[in-house]
Amino acid sequence: AKCQCKVVPRERTNCGYPGISAAECKKIGCCFNASVPSVPWCYNPKPKKVRKVCPNDPYTRINCGYPGIKPRECTRKGCCFRAHPAGVPWCFYHRVVEE
Repeated sequence: AKCQCKVVPRERTNCGYPGISAAECKKIGCCFNASVPSVPWCYNPKPKKVRKVCPNDPYTRINCGYPGIKPRECTRKGCCFRAHPAGVPWCFYHRVVEE
């Protein structure tokens, strides 16, 4: 993503080799910006920002517990707990979404 390439020049870490083209740099998953001399032009992007969310659709839940698990036991395992609706897991895994 474009926002991942917004790295201050002094914090860039080299991702290519001397003389690499912009196309080749991008092809290997790196960022390219040749506007600042004496810093890497082909550099590593910032890591993607992700966060955990409890999925809203009860029918996409992936079971993280067992029948009769208590909310506290479920959250202690690092999972989501919602005691509704019937017929779906009440203790279920988070989903990771990119920001």
